[in-house]
Amino acid sequence: MTDYQKINQETIDRWVEEGWEWGIPISHEDYVRAQEGKWEMLLTPTVPVPHDWFGDLAGKKVLGLASGGGQQMSIFAALGADCVVLDYSGQQIASEIMVAEREGYTIETIQGDMTKRLPIEDETFDLIFHPVSNCYIKDVEFVFAEAYRVLKKGGIFLAGLGNEINYIVDEAEEKIVWKMPFDPTTDEKARAFMEAEDCGMQFSHTIEEQIGGQLKAGFTLKDLYEDTNGTGRLHDLNIKTFLATKAVK
Repeated sequence: MTDYQKINQETIDRWVEEGWEWGIPISHEDYVRAQEGKWEMLLTPTVPVPHDWFGDLAGKKVLGLASGGGQQMSIFAALGADCVVLDYSGQQIASEIMVAEREGYTIETIQGDMTKRLPIEDETFDLIFHPVSNCYIKDVEFVFAEAYRVLKKGGIFLAGLGNEINYIVDEAEEKIVWKMPFDPTTDEKARAFMEAEDCGMQFSHTIEEQIGGQLKAGFTLKDLYEDTNGTGRLHDLNIKTFLATKAVK
């Protein structure tokens, strides 16, 4: 099949143009409120990340890993961090540049594919912010290993992760219909479903892959919390489909 990451890149660019929730930059008013200490950030759909997960951000070097869109990184900048963002979507990168120019701060942008070695030196960052996005890649353990490499010793890795539940149910979230793993690069039925639903190319990942993958990379897990989809039947039933983790190198 065509490089699945190219499909995802094109899909997300189009979603941003259509007003995708995760591609709407923060307002000037939200930026000013963040400077005043009134802010929140999301790794998962609805539950804000606890402020004590971040520590003092002033002067810290922060990488937004697949975190483009002018949402989280602009808040980091408002809090005094030195920011770099890597995202494969040109539209998400453009939003980061737009907000930085509007608010008068500097951000380094890298339009890059996180399935490849990151174009970053070892032990560069104090913190990596990685919201839910690894559902769009097949090998999550590689990403965790790269995150570990580019973090300084003692650096913090904050990640939003999905479990398999969203990938086992039908569209109405009433019946279990899919066998795991969900992988459109090997399952033609899964690929056809992704194309019909305009969902890009997505992949299920186990907790073993995602928590175990961080541990294998060398991280120490410090904390976690769970979250729902924010909408839909699973959300209404309070079935948790995401988790956020704080890990340290």
